[in-house]
Amino acid sequence: RLTHSQDEPSFSDPEDFEDDVDDEELLGDLLREKPQEADGIDSVVVVDNVPQVGPERLEKLKNVIHKIFSKFGKITNEFYPTVDGPEGLTKGYIFLEYGAPTQALEAVKNADGYKLDKQHTFRVNVFTDFDKYMSISDEWETPEKQPFKDFGNMRHWMEDPDCRDQYSVIYESGERTAIFNNDAKDPIVSEERARWTETYVRWSPKGTYLATFHQRGIALWGGEKFKQIQRFSHQGVSLIDFSPCERYVVTFSPLMDTKEDPQAIIIWDILTGQKKRGFHCESSAHWPIFKWSHDGKFFARMTQDTLSIYETPSMGLLDKKSLKISGIKDFSWSPGDNIIAFWVPEDKDIPARVTLMQLPSRQEIRVRNLFNVVDCKLHWQRQGDYLCVKVDRTPKGTQGVVTNFEIFRMREKQVPVDVVEMKGDPESKTAFAWEPNGSKFAVLHGESPRINASFYHVKNNGKIELIKMFDKQQANSIFWSPQGQFMVLAGLRSMNGALAFVDTSDCTMMNMVEHYMASDVEWDPTGRYLVTSVSWWSHKVDNAYWLWTFQGRLLQKNNKDRFCQLLWRPRPATLLTQDTIKVIKKDLKKYSKIFEQKDRLSQSKASKELVDKRRSMMEDYRTYREAALLQHDEQKAARLQLRGGVDTDELDSNTDDWEEETIEFFINEEIIPLGE
Repeated sequence: RLTHSQDEPSFSDPEDFEDDVDDEELLGDLLREKPQEADGIDSVVVVDNVPQVGPERLEKLKNVIHKIFSKFGKITNEFYPTVDGPEGLTKGYIFLEYGAPTQALEAVKNADGYKLDKQHTFRVNVFTDFDKYMSISDEWETPEKQPFKDFGNMRHWMEDPDCRDQYSVIYESGERTAIFNNDAKDPIVSEERARWTETYVRWSPKGTYLATFHQRGIALWGGEKFKQIQRFSHQGVSLIDFSPCERYVVTFSPLMDTKEDPQAIIIWDILTGQKKRGFHCESSAHWPIFKWSHDGKFFARMTQDTLSIYETPSMGLLDKKSLKISGIKDFSWSPGDNIIAFWVPEDKDIPARVTLMQLPSRQEIRVRNLFNVVDCKLHWQRQGDYLCVKVDRTPKGTQGVVTNFEIFRMREKQVPVDVVEMKGDPESKTAFAWEPNGSKFAVLHGESPRINASFYHVKNNGKIELIKMFDKQQANSIFWSPQGQFMVLAGLRSMNGALAFVDTSDCTMMNMVEHYMASDVEWDPTGRYLVTSVSWWSHKVDNAYWLWTFQGRLLQKNNKDRFCQLLWRPRPATLLTQDTIKVIKKDLKKYSKIFEQKDRLSQSKASKELVDKRRSMMEDYRTYREAALLQHDEQKAARLQLRGGVDTDELDSNTDDWEEETIEFFINEEIIPLGE
C-alpha cells in the first residue's frame, strides 16, 4: 500500500484548474499533418498559354503535356475545354488534377514559365488562387500611416575631426563588447556594454549598422549612441549576410525549417523590419548560400544542376524560371557589373568550361573551354576589371599538378584571356589575391620552407609581366591594403605569425616582424593601419591585438582578457569624383603643414585630449593663484596688527638680516671591533 508523506510535494492539479495550453502549442507539427476535409480542388492546377489544336492533333498535345507535368506527381484527371463549333479547337488552357496538393504546388513552382516553343510559354496556377483573388475588394483601403522614427545621424563617425576610424572588440570570452576610436597612441572608447551579443558581431557593408546575435534573433544598432535600429525574430539564428546596398539582411537558423513554411533562411527588409521571403536549406556548409549582385538588384543560389537567380524587391525568380546547368560547381558575381561567372567540370568527351553571363538578359558574353581540370576557383578584382580563374590540371602522362591562372580582361572587346602557368608538386599550396584598386596580383606557391611569393602586373599591351619573386617566405596568406600598393604576407597559426610588409610599387620588403601565434589580420578601411590578433576562440593564451603602421612599425600592444574578435567599421564609398581626387592629390602640399603639425603632436605622445586636459589644469591653477594673492593682500592689515606692526613679507624679501645657526643632533653610536 502506497501513502503520501506530508513532506512530499503533490503534482496533482486542483479541481478548478483550467489548462491554458492549446493543442497547437503542444502538437503543432503533428496537427499540420492531420488530414483535412477538402473537395479536391487543392490538387488542381490551371495551365494557360497551351497551343490551340483540333481533334486530329489533340492526342499528340495530351502526350506532350503528360510528359512534362507527370514529373511532379501522378495526374489523376485532366480536362481540355474546347470551343463550340465545327473545328472544335481547344481554348488554350487546361485543368490537371494531381493525387495530392503538394504535387500541384510542385508543378506550379517548376512548370510556371516553361517555354514549350517560341509562341507558347506556360503560366501555371493552383485552381484555388481564383477564389483568393476573386475575394479581394475592389475598393482601395488606405494603409495605416506608420510613425516616423528618427535615429539621428547614422554616419556621425564619418565626421570625426581627426578622421579616426572605429573598430569593434569582443573580449572576456564574449561577455563584453566595445567600440573604439582608433588613435596612434591609445584607443579611445566610444561605447562599451556587457553581454551586448551572445556569439559575435557583424558590421554592415557600408558600416551603417552593427549586428548582434541573440537566441531569439538579430538586432541592428547605429547612430551616435548605438541605439537599437531594428530587430529580426529568428529563433536560433547563427549566420547572417547583408546585401551590398544595405537594404536587405539574410538570416540562417538550423532550428526553424518546416516542410510547409520554409524558415531556415529568411530575407528581411532592413528599413521596415518585414520578412520578404523564406527559403529551405539543404546544407549551410558554404555560407553565404545566396550571393548578391554588386547593386543588390539580384541574388542567386546554386543547387544540384540548377542556378536560381532572384530579383528584388519581389524576391521572385528572374523570368519565373531557374537556369538548368548540368554539373555546375561554383559561381560568383562581378563586383562591378551584373555579370555572373560559373564553371562546369568535364563530362565524358565534353570539356570543362567557364561561362560569363550578362544579367538580366542571360546572354553568354564569353565561354572558355578547359581540359584535364581537377578544380577551379573564381577570383574577381574589386572593380570587376579582371577575373582570374585558378585552374588545377593533371596533364595526361604526368604525375604532378599544373596550376594555370586564366586572366579575363573584362573591359576589352570579346573579353580576351591571358594564361599564367605554374608547375608544382601535387601537395603544393597556392594562394591568390588581386590588388584592390589596380592591375597587379600576388601568388603564394610551393611547400614550406620553400614558399615563393610572386608578383604579376597585367599590362595594357596584352601581356602579363612577372615583376618580382621572393623565395623562402614564411607565409600562407596574402592581405592587400584596401587602397592597393601595400600588402602583408602573413604566416598565420601554424607559421607562428610571421609578417612581411611589402611595397609593390617597387617590390621592396619594408619590414619583417612577428606576432607569435597570430590568428587574424585586419586592414583598416584607409590602408594606414593594420591589426594582427590572437583570438581566444582559436588560442587560449597570449590573447591580444597589436596595431601596426602600413610600413610595419608597431604602435600598440593591446592585451584584453580573453580577447575574441576585432572588426574594423567599413566606410561607405566616397562621394568625390575621380577628377576631384586627382586635384586633391595634386594640391596635397597645401595640406601637408597641417598634417605634419598633427603628426608631431602625436609623436610627442601628447594627444589632443591630453593637451586640452593640461591646458585646463593650468587655467585652474592660474585662477586659484590670482584668488590666493587677492586674499593675501586683503588680509595684510590684520597680519600687521597681530604682529605688532612687523611686516613679515618684507623680512622674507630681505634675507641679509638673517642669522644662520647650525644645530647637531646625536643619533646613535655603533662600535665595530677590529680583528687581528
